[in-house]
Parts: sequence; C-alpha cells; structure tokens
Amino acid sequence: MNEVKQNYYGSLCTDMYEILHEQAPQDELNFYLSYAEKGKKILEPLCGSGRFLIPFLERGFDICGIDLSKEMLDKLRQKAPNAQVIQADIVNYTVQEIFDYIFIPSGSISLFTDMRMCKSILQKMKKSLAVDGKFVFAVDTVFGRCDEDNSYKVCASVKTREGYELILKMKNYYDKNSQTQFSPSVYELYNGAELLQSENMDFQTHLYHYGEMEELLKKCGFKSIVTYSTYQKELANNDECEMFIYECSV
Repeated sequence: MNEVKQNYYGSLCTDMYEILHEQAPQDELNFYLSYAEKGKKILEPLCGSGRFLIPFLERGFDICGIDLSKEMLDKLRQKAPNAQVIQADIVNYTVQEIFDYIFIPSGSISLFTDMRMCKSILQKMKKSLAVDGKFVFAVDTVFGRCDEDNSYKVCASVKTREGYELILKMKNYYDKNSQTQFSPSVYELYNGAELLQSENMDFQTHLYHYGEMEELLKKCGFKSIVTYSTYQKELANNDECEMFIYECSV
C-alpha cells in the first residue's frame, strides 16, 4: 500500500487544481505584484503550477520558485518552459541565494501543521531575505474552520480535457487543541460509470488566531510585522476574517 504524504498534490489533485484555479484571483495577484520591483530578485516557495509565478514572469520580473510536487511543476513547465523552478521540499532545502522579495500566497504556510517545522521555515525565509527586503505571505484563520463531518461528500466535480469526470470527495474534522483542520480527500476519475483512477490526499492545515503568527515571527527575528485582513491592506485586529496577510522585514 502506497504511503499518502501529508498535503502532497498528486496527479488527479493537480488536474483538478488546474481546472478550478488556473488563474490567480486578480485582487490577490495585484497585492503580491505591488511589492515587486524590476531588477530585484524574487522567490516564491510553494509555487505550485505557477498561477502567481507565471504572471510575474510575463511582466519581466526576475523570479524563481520552489515546490515539492513534481506533478504541479510539470504543469508549470508546460506553460512556462523557461521558468526557474526547483523541485524540493522547502523543509529540507537550503536556499542558496539572498532575495529582495519573498512571497507565499494562498495561505500555503498553513499547510505546515507542525509548529516547530513552521518556525524552521520562517527562519529560513529570514536568512534568505535581503536586509531591506520584504517577506509577504498569508495564512488561514480559525474563522474559516469547518464543522465536523465524518462522511465523505462530493465538494467538486469537473470535466477533464478527455471528457472524463473528475470528482473530489472530502470530509472534515477540526481539532481545537492543535488548531488543525483535517480534511482527508479522495479524487476519483470516471469514464461514465467506470472508475479509471483514484487518489487519496491527507490534507491538513493549521488555522491561526490573531497574534499567534506575529509572536512566531518575532521569535524568528523579524523586526517589522504588519498584519492585514484583506488584499486592500485593511489592518487586522481580531479573528473575524478568513485570512491574515503578513508584510515582514528584518
């Protein structure tokens, strides 16, 4: 039996992601673009299939990406063959360069539910950031937690290019003590009634309270930390928003 890696985006997951999320939301993309400058070195860890990285490339920015999923990077390379991307686990990968701007969109930092591991990644970002650089990223919050549902339910269904039906089934459980949202998922590919392929995903996210990440960033050595609740840069002051966005410098 194959081991199911936590939060690994496999082939069916990647196919559905490409269909449902091929383009970055415009307000979110504009937010991250607002920090970019021509001639500055930019890094996007956890770049996935490139829905943010590619628009940066198209605008002439010097950007490179890192992602663990071979399947996601294969999609990225199909769309942008000249993109500078590295397949690596950011947890173990040693970033060799110093960057003027590092950004991690879409709440992807929340995928690291082990807080020691999360702290290690944040420290790595600090070491890779230029003295006058910016580190900008988002996390999911406790406001968006899902109630317990012990049975798998269909939450997405799409048609592939081949005309097959790709279905996502998911159930949810929120652990209040660890602030972990567990969302085990099953992707199934059908040709009519025939099941062609299935893929399990152990999807977990850490959901943050206001002030929690700020303390972690301070411990990692970041001196300037601003917390937003929207991509219009409205300041956050409580948990009543679905995402916290952080603007950090050393």
